[in-house]
Amino acid sequence: MSDHRNGLRRSSINLSDAIIPGLCAGCEARHIGLCDALADEDLHFLASVAKSHTVPKGRMFVAEGDKARHFFNINRGTAKLFKDLPDGRRQITGFVGAGDFVGLAAADHYAFTAEAINEVRLCRFDRTELRSVFTTFPALERRLLDVASHELILAQEQMLLLGRKSAIERLASFLLGWSDRAEICPNGAQALALPMTRADLGDYLGLTFETVSRALSALKRQNIVEVGKDHGVRILDRDRLSAFATSRS
Repeated sequence: MSDHRNGLRRSSINLSDAIIPGLCAGCEARHIGLCDALADEDLHFLASVAKSHTVPKGRMFVAEGDKARHFFNINRGTAKLFKDLPDGRRQITGFVGAGDFVGLAAADHYAFTAEAINEVRLCRFDRTELRSVFTTFPALERRLLDVASHELILAQEQMLLLGRKSAIERLASFLLGWSDRAEICPNGAQALALPMTRADLGDYLGLTFETVSRALSALKRQNIVEVGKDHGVRILDRDRLSAFATSRS
């Protein structure tokens, strides 16, 4: 480490008795997002260029066509990303939750809209201000490059899902992917909170509302999933669900 960086670290520790800044304390994305590239004593620098916001349910925080001055790190809640089509329809391109970035790959203007499905807490970063932090902590820039690469992989997987898979295969793939984000329950089953509506899920999967419901009912009849209240789904047989997702059913 350079003397300059070590000096910055000492300054951050002297500024507060607490190692972790108040902005970061209790954040659900502390160890799964951008911040995970930093040690606790260095979070002060990232927090200094972050603006914390709470976005109410149904409110947009990115608008398609707006100048891309910021990107966002989701700390809590779920948002949907969509594009407006020329004929007035909307195409949902993804769902994001704690630890996910929004707007990272944007060029001069945002190519999508982001809307909170439920209450969303996020950190907003100014692109220009964040460059100064990259100079001190190159690990952050490497983390962002990793995220950008992962976004390309997800886009390729989504093209495969829409172009080649059946309705039940699409739903199975989504449930498996969403479960990877969730905590594993002690009993081995995965309880998934699906805050998006069935219509939104169908839009994302290229299916109608009715087709999503039929596919979910088919998985339920085979005791592969259990459907609870408030759109919740519990995976009962991950191996069989994976077989559907990979066309080995």
